Amino acid sequence: MPHELFRHKGHVCLMFSDLSMEGGEAVQANQFLIVNDDTGAIIDPGGNLAYSELYLGMTKYFPPSRLSAIIASHADPDIIASLDRWMTATPDAKLYVSTLWERFVPHFCKPGKTLGRVVGIPDPGMHIQIGNCELIALPAHFMHAEGNFQFYDPISKILFSGDLGVNFLGKNKASDYITSLSPLPNGMEAFHRRYMVSGKILRFWARMVRQMDIQMIVPQHGAPMAGPAVKEFIDWVEGLSCGIDLMTDANYTVPGV
Repeated sequence: MPHELFRHKGHVCLMFSDLSMEGGEAVQANQFLIVNDDTGAIIDPGGNLAYSELYLGMTKYFPPSRLSAIIASHADPDIIASLDRWMTATPDAKLYVSTLWERFVPHFCKPGKTLGRVVGIPDPGMHIQIGNCELIALPAHFMHAEGNFQFYDPISKILFSGDLGVNFLGKNKASDYITSLSPLPNGMEAFHRRYMVSGKILRFWARMVRQMDIQMIVPQHGAPMAGPAVKEFIDWVEGLSCGIDLMTDANYTVPGV
């Protein structure tokens, strides 16, 4: 069952947190459905494990022909491996992805499926019209992909943050809200130190989002952050050393025989 993050009048934000755990071999991943009246968008639809239940969840709100957009923060398999099936099921939906990945994502599909349906998001970001609202694609490059975006919903004031903010509380707790980062949630520090490219990038991001009214940060893996945890997370990542900050010559040696 999806977890309802927000509802006001005809605007609904849903998170699906337990669709990709078949057999316990795949990493837990969240998928998101934004509903605005009789249309909507799917953010980071995931792989084939997530497709069927996400599709059924969408049809409870509007028919597949009314889906406006499939939106991808980047092009990893856990983000968009199910693209071929979505391109078939929703004939009018556009795919929004970084211009860096425009010519890579067709590899997930049969020939011709994406023709004329991929909209490249330029590096500075853009506004994406969904029914009577707009989602804002925010630049989040190198967190962790080269061409990477987060998506802000001005109505719910939710930032769908992709791989920034990831925690590993497990599928049974992924729908719980994190309201304090004391102590840090399981796996958060280790993940960010490895998957975020550098502290410089995180400082740029922190300065950007402090200008915004963000009530909730919802990552692609793990539980949403709300309340005091939003500011605490921004403060924490702003001072984090990670990625290339931690690399030395010792990390680049020929393996022993």
